[in-house]
Amino acid sequence: MDKLRVLVVDDTSLYRMIVTHALQEIEDVEFVGSAPNGKIALDKVAQLKPDLVTLDVEMPEMDGIETLARLKETVPDVGVVMVSSLTQQGAETTMKALELGAFDFLGKPVGATASENKDRLGSDLKRIINAYITQRYLSSLRSKHPAPKTPPPKQAAPPVIATTPLQAVVVGISTGGPNALTEMIPQLPGDLRVPVLLVQHMPETFTAALARSLDNKSAIRVVEGQHAQRVEPATVYIAPGGKQMKAVSIGNTVQLMLTDDPPENYCRPAVDYMMRSVADIYGAAALGVIMTGMGADGKLGVQQMKIKGSKILAQDEETSVVFGMPMEAIKTGVVDLVLPLGSIAGQIARLVGS
Repeated sequence: MDKLRVLVVDDTSLYRMIVTHALQEIEDVEFVGSAPNGKIALDKVAQLKPDLVTLDVEMPEMDGIETLARLKETVPDVGVVMVSSLTQQGAETTMKALELGAFDFLGKPVGATASENKDRLGSDLKRIINAYITQRYLSSLRSKHPAPKTPPPKQAAPPVIATTPLQAVVVGISTGGPNALTEMIPQLPGDLRVPVLLVQHMPETFTAALARSLDNKSAIRVVEGQHAQRVEPATVYIAPGGKQMKAVSIGNTVQLMLTDDPPENYCRPAVDYMMRSVADIYGAAALGVIMTGMGADGKLGVQQMKIKGSKILAQDEETSVVFGMPMEAIKTGVVDLVLPLGSIAGQIARLVGS
């Protein structure tokens, strides 16, 4: 397989250098050039024909959002990874970029030495690049071996039925999440009679921006979870970046607890962490959902939920940006139903109402 050709776009020479050095240390990647702003980047994309562009959000001449929109119009097959400052404004803009089709984003690390910044950004970039290479490879396989237009008829799977009335839904999601959630969450009814506890792998500040963005688009209420917050129906609680979130039973209520417990699967918040608490409190009255994302976070969580009698849904490969998390959950054998993105909200509403 040919090396992944990457163009680096950032108005800061220091970050162009840091990203470039990080790329040069990743196997199967070829650094093809750099640009200080979006206007120059568009010319270089035409000349150098990269497979992937790392794109700074805030730049003079032409910012990251306008550049991304132009790229999606002219070269839609070129992948884009946004590079954003860890500020509220940077987070809000990054949400827009992910909705426009950016593959993922990197937060520019702050408050550490130049060496630590380089190491942290390099580690995050390598993880994202490897996920993009895998997704690109699988997409090429699907295009070479498409499913037959008229597949042979097969027996329909029996419908999933929640034999115990549901009291909570827990969702785990990572790479491709903001875009997928922008489609899925607005499809949930505003009067959903259970709470939704959601873990999206994101840094601090970005989860708050995601919650605001989804809340503006949805009938159901969407908030970033707060410590000691009472869990109520018809509300989606997004775990804050940098914290672990779990549900705890206090008297006759269920509340959220935010902790500084260690990362699990290199993630904080972690899906496994959240699902363990949901399994303990709700048991068979909970529904687990694993959606697009890299890695295996949620794999142990869905097994613990299934032991307690929970139903489990997973997103299918075709509609997942990265099929890592759903695939790992499916491989455990505990998933009751695999669904395309467009059917997940409807299935949640059906099971909650059943």
